[in-house]
Order: sequence, then structure tokens, then C-alpha cells
Amino acid sequence: MTFETQRAALADVVAIPVTPFAEDGSVARDTHRALLRRLLDAGITTLTPNGNTGEFYALTPEERRLVAELTVAEAGDRAVILAGVGHDLPTAIASARHARDLGARMVMVHQPVHPYISAAGWVDYHRAIAESVPGLGVVPYIRDDRLPGARLAELADHCPNVVGVKYAVPDAARFAAFARDAGLDRFVWVAGLAEPYAPSYFSAGATGFTSGLVNVAPAVSLTMREALRTGDYPAAMKVWEQIRRFEELRAAHGSAHNVTVVKEALAALGLCRGEVRPPSGQLPEDERAEVAAIVAGWSL
Repeated sequence: MTFETQRAALADVVAIPVTPFAEDGSVARDTHRALLRRLLDAGITTLTPNGNTGEFYALTPEERRLVAELTVAEAGDRAVILAGVGHDLPTAIASARHARDLGARMVMVHQPVHPYISAAGWVDYHRAIAESVPGLGVVPYIRDDRLPGARLAELADHCPNVVGVKYAVPDAARFAAFARDAGLDRFVWVAGLAEPYAPSYFSAGATGFTSGLVNVAPAVSLTMREALRTGDYPAAMKVWEQIRRFEELRAAHGSAHNVTVVKEALAALGLCRGEVRPPSGQLPEDERAEVAAIVAGWSL
């Protein structure tokens, strides 16, 4: 069994769609599908339902299933679906099998949030999920700077369907070392901290990057992709400069408003409501105005 389609889908803009909420707090199904269509029509071909920008940890199990179902139904054959899974091991396995049954091609395994994670336990957790869906590509989401690259190589020795890595440690030098310790050519490396880190991570071996910004400005993300694919780092940095303040607002206070800024931008465009769920919170009024001004300046 080969996973070339999955690997190609990771070497791209990996979009993390938001989950819009209706006035009553439920998932706004029609709005969700409209936002997905907007991404697809713009040329986005890799979608991650139930990612962090989709407020994965604030959704109920039923809502996570709904989000996956809506995404697969809307995408059809226009995009490869990389479904986010996680939480306790039985829940993660059930979510992976649900994604498989829907027609998703890959699963992204969220970084475990348990406070007592051992490196061996990390391998065991991911191995159990990967072995439960051997026909799907599996992408660990790594945010732990203590995990050695050798552990990822160990996981892949057991599970050949581990095809890529979403690496989200904010340290380009550490990424370069980790990727080489794990096997640079063995996996597709996705810059998991999105456009702000994509140029530095591409210089060290990444070939794809995740994006929440893409919900707002897909053309901007695709412009950076093309620049990085051709090795035109000055052009990529022009995009970086264009989005810098927007991403700084998302990253402030330990990324407290990471999703909020994206939804506020979408609200400014009239595309969805701006509400997020706790533990995320709303922006102060001055930052809401700043987000609206930034988006207006992009001429979307």
C-alpha cells in the first residue's frame, strides 16, 4: 500500500477551517459549508476538520463528528481530508474510524494534553491509533519540544502509515535537528505554526504549512506557498510582512486569541459570527477594530 496522494496533500497549504456557531450556540451547518466552499473555490485542496482553529477541544463528541461529516460532504473529491482526532485513546480510535468510514484519507493526531507524558507512552498512543486505521495516512501533531526524533522513527518502524508530521515547536533549529534525527526524507514535514514560521521551516526541510489565516485570505496563503515552492524567500517574506500584525494578534498572550482573531476577521467580512467558546474569549474593542482595518487593507 502506498500513500503518495496523502503525502502530496501534506506538501501544500493545510487549511484548518473554523467552526462557526449559530446564535443559539450550535454549529452553524450552512455557514460552515459556505466557508468550506469558499476555501475550495479558492484552490485549497487539503482540509483539516477538528483542528485547533476549529476549536477541537471546545466541541462535544457529537459536534466533532458533525464537523467531520460536513467537511467530507462539502469537499467531495475536491480536497483530501485530514481529520483531527485526539483525547483519550478509545475516543481517538473511534474518531479515526469514523473519519475513515466517511471517506477521509488521513488523520491528524492532536498532541496529547495529559500532564504525564512519557516518550514511550507517546509512541504507544500514536501506534494504537495508527494500527486501528492502517489504510489511512497518520500525521502526529508535535508540540512537545522534549520528544526526540528517534521516537518518531520508532513509531514509523511499527506503522508505515505514519506519513507526515505537523511540527509546531517554535524553534526552527530544533525542528531541523528533530527532522534529521527522525528521517528527513521519510516523512512529509508540515510547518505546524503556519505562515509566520513557514519560511524558516521550509529552509530546514518542510514542504507544507498549516494555516488558520487561509479562512480569511486564501489567496495570501497560496501566494506564500508558491513563493516557498520556488525557493523565492524574498517573495515569501513580503507575504510574511503583510500578515505580520494579524498573526501577532493571534499569538499574543500565549495565543489566547488565536481563533478569535480569525473569526473576528470573518465577521468583519460578513462571513460568519465572531463568537468563540470558552476557554477562548472575545477581543477587546480596540483589537476588534484593528483586525477589521487589517482585513480591509487586504482588499479581499
